[in-house]
This record gives sequence, structure tokens and C-alpha cells, in this order.
Amino acid sequence: MNPLIGSVLQCLVLIISRFALTSGSLHIPRLSPIRPGMFRSHQSKALSAFDATEYETFYYNQTLDHFNFRPDSFSTFQQKYVINSKYWGGSNISAPIFAYLGAETSLDSVISYTGFLPENANQFQALLIYIEHRYYGESIPFGSRTEAFQNASTLGYFNSAQALADYAEILIHVKTQLNAEHSPVIVIGASYGGMLASWFRLKYPHIALGALASSAPILYFDDIIPPENGYFSIVTKDFREASETCYQTIKQSWSEIDALASMPDGLSNLSKMFHTCSPLSAASYLKYSLQSMYMKAAQFDDPSTNPVNMICNGIDGASSTNDTLAKIFAGLVAIAGNNSCYLNDAPSSTNALPSSTNDDETSVGWSWQACSEMVIPVFAIGNNTMFQPSSFDPQSYSNNCKAQYGVPSRPNWVTTYYGGHDIKLTLFRFASNIIFSNGLRDPYSSGGVLQNISDSLVAVYTNNGSHCLDIVPSNPSTDPDWLVNQRKMEVEIIKKWMTAYYADLQTFKS
Repeated sequence: MNPLIGSVLQCLVLIISRFALTSGSLHIPRLSPIRPGMFRSHQSKALSAFDATEYETFYYNQTLDHFNFRPDSFSTFQQKYVINSKYWGGSNISAPIFAYLGAETSLDSVISYTGFLPENANQFQALLIYIEHRYYGESIPFGSRTEAFQNASTLGYFNSAQALADYAEILIHVKTQLNAEHSPVIVIGASYGGMLASWFRLKYPHIALGALASSAPILYFDDIIPPENGYFSIVTKDFREASETCYQTIKQSWSEIDALASMPDGLSNLSKMFHTCSPLSAASYLKYSLQSMYMKAAQFDDPSTNPVNMICNGIDGASSTNDTLAKIFAGLVAIAGNNSCYLNDAPSSTNALPSSTNDDETSVGWSWQACSEMVIPVFAIGNNTMFQPSSFDPQSYSNNCKAQYGVPSRPNWVTTYYGGHDIKLTLFRFASNIIFSNGLRDPYSSGGVLQNISDSLVAVYTNNGSHCLDIVPSNPSTDPDWLVNQRKMEVEIIKKWMTAYYADLQTFKS
């Protein structure tokens, strides 16, 4: 068994701490290209080739508030960005710039996982720049995380529009410093960062020539995606394709957990059955922990690790028993390994929103973002899945967020500011040069753009791909042909953009 498998339990505990235990307060899981624990093991060879000495760190004196002229708006903070100029052809030939737009984690934790940039820098003679998202890593306003996350007044500057403006300022600054006025910029992002990349191209077309938006669920807002076609329908499809009996066992397990929990000593028996590290205080914690495991397995169901198959092999392999819950536990052990106990202490309250003192910075930051504007209704679960149906109540969700932060959610703001409804008609009429890449085994692909909109607004997807798989470092020994071809297709599209740009540049300069 892979030595990193055991660490998946830490991931599961982290995931469940993002979720509340009632449907009204369910918290939205963060989006990320980073594979936790066993899910990243297949990239170990590629990651070991990462050379940190090629990267130089800089800090930009960033404006706190780009959209107001109040005196406090002109406050500044140090925003981190990193440059790799090893392959850059220079400003004299207007060589391109690949800009990775940081998302909900520190820059240091993600650079080595974005293989697409360094792997293609040489053939493009591209400068690589990675920009950290405000309020993450070292890019913290107000001098410290304690001050920045103190309340809604300081957190109010923490949103996607401000982040895009940050990127714009830094890219203009870097181009000016390098005398690279005519160097075309391709912005690249993964997951939430992919949404940022696509929105950046739409909002700042004078800065970015194009965007590669990997696994970017830009349509997963408002009611654009119906529950029966949403996140959990894809999780269900992945498991059912792996094994019909596994799918049926998981589907049956929820009611059996509820039935056992309702009996005298039921929670105690469930705790013993699943070897929990502390006694269960509610069946809902066990259910959402298992749900989280299935979600992450589907989202990161990479071809070299196949965690969905691993879980199903465990469930189906427990043929010596007809006990449904014993089979579910066998699936947990299959993915997590043999441990003395499973599932750490449950959240202390049903509000389960991370606190600024007890959780890591990504948990705290994404909690605010999901409460304020990134209201993605993944937990609207239809009747066609292997999970118990549930509804997503925007008002209840907003009330919980207000109780946590003092301000309500704005669930319609993303579609108001960036669009989303009638996306084909809207983007066809004014947008260009965006690659929407997806893997259809990724549950978040349900909110992605999966059809070409125009010749330059292109959907590139693979049937067997997982979350952000095209962006992570390649591995020639394990990458299947369809993944290699997806990456090649993305490179060829970007080359076409470059060719057209350089031709236009010559025309307008002459």
C-alpha cells in the first residue's frame, strides 16, 4: 500500500471541518488543484524535479482598495509574487509571459504543483510569474493575519474583484520593469484560480491575451446547474461506473446509519464499528465524513491512483459479510490504511465554520470567500444520486454566514459581476481566447463550460480526467495518451493566439 495513503484521514478531517451538519449551514468545499495525501503520490517523481533556485521572490506595494477613493482605500500591503526567467526570450522579441493566478492557498504550497507552466516555458520562451492571492500566504493586509481576519470590516477587502485588480497592477508593474510592453500575457489558473483566469480575461483583455481556465466551475452559481446534474450526480456516476454493487452498498448505507443511530447505544455502536478516535455525538458527523471521502475520491480520481476503485474494491472485497456498514468500513480502511482509529474529534458545533484561531489559513480564508461571494450550491443533492437528497437554502446559508461574520452572503453577486446565465450567447458576442479545460470524472465539471462557444472560446475536456489534471506536473511513465493529448491541444491553441497576436503587433507597429 502506498505510504502516503494514511494521510488521507487528515484530509478527511480537514474537509469535514468545512461543512456544517445541517443542510442549511453546509459549507462549500474549497477548490484546489493540490492533491492531498495519497492523491498526489503519482506526481512524486515530477515534483522531485522542481528546482526552487530557478525562482526569485518579489513583493509589490499593493493598494488595499482598488475601487474607492476614501483615504483608507490608499493603504497598502506587501503582495508576494515569484518569477522564473530561466527560459524567457526577453523583451526585445516581445517574448510571452505566463502568469499563474494564485488562489486559496499560499504561493509556496502551489508552485511545484503547476507543472504546465515550467514544462512549456522553453518552447514558448516564456517568463513565468506566480502571483499570490490577497489574504493568503505572505500577502496579508493590515500587518498580520490576526488583524486582517479580525472582523468583516477588515475582511471586506477580501474578494475576487480586488484580487483581479491586484493581478492587473502587478502584471503592469512587471512589464514596465522589464520594458516588456508588447510581451503577451497568458493567465493560467486552476479550480477557483481557473475561474479567476477566465474572469481576468473578460475584465482585463488589454492585459491578458488569453486564459487557460482548468476545472473552473464558473456556471455553478445561482440556479444555473440543477441539483440532478450537479456535483453529487458526477460522484455517483464515478462510483457506479466503478462497481454497481459498490454504488448500491453506499446508497443503502445512509439509512442503516440512521437506523442504528436511533437505537439505544446506537452512536456508541457506530463509534466502535468505525473505530472512531472519539465517540460520535451525532450520526450526521459520520455520514458527512464518509460523504467527504467519496467526494474527494471522485474529484481526484487520477488514472494512476484510482481512489474510487480503491474504495469500491474494499467495499466489494468484504464478501465474507452481508453487513452493509462493515463493507463501508472496509472501503474506509482500503483508502486510509490500517490505523488505530479513524475520524478525529467532531466539530464542536453544528455551525462548523472554521475559526480564525484554530484552523489553517486556507480553511479560514475559503470560509470567508464561500460565505461572502463564492456561494456554490454543491449541496443541493437531487434524488438521482447514491446520497441522501438535500436542498440548498440560500437564506439559511446566508443567515449562518451572518451569524459567523456579521454580514450576509451575496449569492447572486458572481453572476451579476461576471455573468453566467446565457453564457454561450453572452461570451460569443464579445469574448475570445479562453480555454475551458475539464475532466469529466471531476464533480466540479458539472459547473464547467463543456462546449465550444466560438473558435477561440474552446472547451477541452477528457472523459476520464479529474480535477485540474492537465495543470499538475506530467509524469511520462503514468500519464495516459488522452491526458498527453489534452495538454498538447491546449499548447497548440495558445500557439495560435500567439501567432495571431504577433501578426497584429507587426501590423499596428508598421
